[in-house]
Amino acid sequence: MLIGKQAKKQRLQTAEVGKIHLSYIRYEEGGFTIIESLVAILVVAILLVAIAPVLSLSVATRVQARRIELATQAAKSYIDAVKTKKIAAPTSTGTDTLTLYAAPTATGTLTCTANSYCTVPTGTSLYCVDFDSSGSCEITSVTDMVIQGFRYNSDSTASNDATTGYALGVRVYRADAFKDSTTLLHNTSTIKTTQATFTGGAGQRKAPLVEMITDINDTVPKYSDLCTRIKGPDPTNTPNDVGCTN
Repeated sequence: MLIGKQAKKQRLQTAEVGKIHLSYIRYEEGGFTIIESLVAILVVAILLVAIAPVLSLSVATRVQARRIELATQAAKSYIDAVKTKKIAAPTSTGTDTLTLYAAPTATGTLTCTANSYCTVPTGTSLYCVDFDSSGSCEITSVTDMVIQGFRYNSDSTASNDATTGYALGVRVYRADAFKDSTTLLHNTSTIKTTQATFTGGAGQRKAPLVEMITDINDTVPKYSDLCTRIKGPDPTNTPNDVGCTN
């Protein structure tokens, strides 16, 4: 009788252990429910939406900064080459200053051999800087630069730029700015259009990346020549705003 009770008690204990073991198995095999999965997806989506603008702004600003760096490099190289006569100076345009000289008009196409003046569009001194080493500047390129160079002399009485020198103005545009048939932008005395480094998108294609101006003199430079070009002749023979006299 005692043996039978002990055997029954042992069977009950074994059954209890089995139930506990089964519950552990069921717990280990359990997974996320559909609701839990949807909540997790929603949380991840909210986080992505929150950080996406920051990532986009960071990437766009970095790309734009690189563009301006390349444009600055192209402008300085062009100016140095004109000074040393490795590149022919652009056509003289009279007395127009940097802010008055018109921006180029894009025609939807570019015919520009690398490191030379473009033949299309015509009528403007556009110089190709081929950064992607394709042999030319293309309207589809995101790295090629097109330089608009022009020279002027504020002294309308100067008969020869080689005598008194001239001011060299430079604007650098992206090659893909010429894909549309439209007049590009430029800085004026009241409106600044030069592209900023900080941008949230692709930037304003039609605006110049860089504008620069420098003085070129093929002879021994003289301060009086610089004064004449900037202020023009002084008929009163008295010191003008920069301390120059004729």
